[in-house]
Amino acid sequence: MSAVKDKIIEQLKQVLDPELGINVYDLGLIYDIQEKNGKVMITMTLTTPGCPLHDSITSGVRHALQKLDEVSEVDINLVWEPAWNPSMMSPEAKALLGWE
Repeated sequence: MSAVKDKIIEQLKQVLDPELGINVYDLGLIYDIQEKNGKVMITMTLTTPGCPLHDSITSGVRHALQKLDEVSEVDINLVWEPAWNPSMMSPEAKALLGWE
């Protein structure tokens, strides 16, 4: 993994799902991270298609990544397939919810 990608992941871990209080990376909402020459493409989902906090979460991701000096552009590809499910969460996220 590149140093820039590591920084991107650390920034994504600062973006919390407001309802669960767990970051979007550990929740498993981030499906793919592509970075080339400062341009970042995030493929992600939300816990449900009708999530009322859609704009808040995607804006949070964009804002967090734009703080990095290495990032000049952020595109977010919001997808619904595969559908998110709790098995996509990291062990840390499951522990915070008392599932482990």
